[in-house]
Amino acid sequence: MAPNGEAYLLNPELPAGPTIFPQARTAPAAKHKTIYISGTACCRPDGTWEGVTTNADGTHTLDIRVQTAAVLKNIDDIVKGASGGKGGIHNVIDAVVYILDMKSQYAGMNEEWNKVFTSRETAPARATIGVRELPDPRMIVEVKAVAVVEED
Repeated sequence: MAPNGEAYLLNPELPAGPTIFPQARTAPAAKHKTIYISGTACCRPDGTWEGVTTNADGTHTLDIRVQTAAVLKNIDDIVKGASGGKGGIHNVIDAVVYILDMKSQYAGMNEEWNKVFTSRETAPARATIGVRELPDPRMIVEVKAVAVVEED
């Protein structure tokens, strides 16, 4: 079983689509800690913004792939820290992804997601929602998640 429980697929015989996630996940049947991760962006703990280039005129060039990879790395770091190193990104059981433009950003976000979560059997349940704006103009993707980590 994956560290984030068991995947449930309505029809496991169907091939996986372009987005890797199961229809549901069940939490591991063991004593575990549930970690609720606040909306997380590409801002790293040192204050740098990955996937953000500030132009001479003060505008920003934003890269959905780099930002998504940074968000997932931040979530991995959060789960590791909150679990005392016992867990990581693969303990995420549920996630909500917020992006600004489904047409131009979904594919790039999804490509980075699929690099981290490579099968439906281990990927968290997920929803992706297009939003009008995010809290900072440098953000084009934000992820809120829940992880479960087995305790000793």
